[in-house]
Amino acid sequence: MPETLEQRLRDAMPAGADYCSVRYVCEVDEVVAVRQDVPQPAGRSRDEGAMVTVVAGAGLGYCATSDLTVAGLKRAARRALDWAKRTAGRGVIDFSKIAWPRPDGQYAGPEEVPWDSVPLGDKFDLLMARSRELKRHDRIVDWSVSLWHTAVETLLVTSDSARAHQRFRFLVPGMNVTANDGAMTQTRSLGGHAMCQQGGMEILDRIGFHTEAARVADQAVQLLEADNCPTGTMDLVLAPDQMVLQIHESIGHPLELDRILGDERNYAGTSFVTPEMLGSYRYGSDLLNVTYDPSRPEQMASFAYDDEGLAAERTFIIRNGILERALGGTVSQQRAGLGGVANARASSWNRPPVDRMANLNLEPGDSSLEEMIAAVERGVYMETNCSWSIDDSRNKFQFGCEFGRLIEDGTLTDIVRNGNYRGISATFWRNLKMAGRPDDVVVMGTPNCGKAEPNQGMRVAHASPPCLFADVDVFGGV
Repeated sequence: MPETLEQRLRDAMPAGADYCSVRYVCEVDEVVAVRQDVPQPAGRSRDEGAMVTVVAGAGLGYCATSDLTVAGLKRAARRALDWAKRTAGRGVIDFSKIAWPRPDGQYAGPEEVPWDSVPLGDKFDLLMARSRELKRHDRIVDWSVSLWHTAVETLLVTSDSARAHQRFRFLVPGMNVTANDGAMTQTRSLGGHAMCQQGGMEILDRIGFHTEAARVADQAVQLLEADNCPTGTMDLVLAPDQMVLQIHESIGHPLELDRILGDERNYAGTSFVTPEMLGSYRYGSDLLNVTYDPSRPEQMASFAYDDEGLAAERTFIIRNGILERALGGTVSQQRAGLGGVANARASSWNRPPVDRMANLNLEPGDSSLEEMIAAVERGVYMETNCSWSIDDSRNKFQFGCEFGRLIEDGTLTDIVRNGNYRGISATFWRNLKMAGRPDDVVVMGTPNCGKAEPNQGMRVAHASPPCLFADVDVFGGV
């Protein structure tokens, strides 16, 4: 981080403020893709700016700018100070009573094989090789592979001499195949876009990007010939690449504290969770253990400090099925008088931090996938989310998967297509019968979880083993 920039950020802080922070963000995105063996135009973008946040009396104001000159930063600071004065006494909280974090440190995410160390031509050669492997059958009508890399650098400085400097590298691989036979079309992918992680090109080895193309293509064609998923109440085994969506929608979002407090009502909805539930509510069976864990370096939302400077540490959210705490940052914690975690996060320099799930992981149990299958008399095994719907209190849900197999008398049998299931969050999690072992845990996530007004697309992550649920309402599609 250039010292001249840091000094400019500090010099911009206005006189007359009780507290001020300036958060600088620089993000560089690059996309390389091949579709149907045709290289697509490579894309590269750079986005850079700073957010000035000011507390004056009881009010808080903020202003963002891409003008990083001293004059530009000072203009933003004056506007933020003016808004802070105008909002004093008009908000739901007295910001003069907030004990703002005082970070002092830095963080650098992992990167064993840097993105920039591989020439652009070699990246296209890699993708072209995978693309040609995907076109294995005449009935494959569309196929594509891609790499989306993002480099992010942030610097947070405050008027009380705090400082947090962080650097991140993210990679989102994509691999998709669509097969068609008459009126039937089926799509198969390598984990959807959920295989994203922090790191460099080494991520491709971890997720099987170099070896899984044939399987993905074969399964797309097999789905064309498969029967529809059966309908009924039965056991359900979910693979990690579907568990990531289940955790995200029916645990992550309903536990965001600003949503519980009603802040998202107009846009992303409320939550069935209330503050009174914390510490006593049975969210799931005794096997349900969920942690907020920013300490796994390969996960998308690992960091040392959130965007308000609060230090991040591993914390149980749900332990032995009991809800212990919500996902709320500094402001929400003090507003509600409740504990939380370091998850006040902003998607860019021109957005303010809000409560966002980060690394929200389902802790492993002691059952193998083979043991789960053997325990099922009648059920379905499902992989890879392809559709989702959940009500505005994040309670009733309906999810669909790309790929399924019947389980009959403890054995995986026929492939089925268009597998769907639905339920109510608490009932569903209380029916958790088995959780996979540590060796079965897969680290996954999403690069674009949406929330807040104006909208913020955020990177979040979930690690999970496969899990077995009892008495689930399963049904086929059309």
